Amino acid sequence: MNFTRHKIREFAFQTLFAINANDTTDKELFFHAISKTQDEIPSYYLELVNGVLEHKEDLDNKISEYLVSGWSINRIAKTDLAVLRMAFFEIYYVDDIPNKVAINEALELTKKYSDDHSRKFVNGVLSNAIS
Repeated sequence: MNFTRHKIREFAFQTLFAINANDTTDKELFFHAISKTQDEIPSYYLELVNGVLEHKEDLDNKISEYLVSGWSINRIAKTDLAVLRMAFFEIYYVDDIPNKVAINEALELTKKYSDDHSRKFVNGVLSNAIS
């Protein structure tokens, strides 16, 4: 089965959210569970999940730079943080993804898995980051 990059991002988001909640989550098994297929794991899924996990501290530092006064990484909803980490990873570490695409995809995930307030928050942070 061929997955679109949008669907791969959604699977990566779900995996990163689960790993954040439970450090023992196996990303390969999780991919097969959420995709309901035993097909080969898409390389972009592994690039996103492994990249975010490997660069988590740096990504959190970058996100922190664009938070308004009084906000910290610990205060961000877990869903929003997973989305932001993935978007910042794409913006700073994936050369073939335009920033606009990374932001639009992040907002789509936020729209699906969070609320309008979160979407505005994520959009604000990401807009500040690329301006």
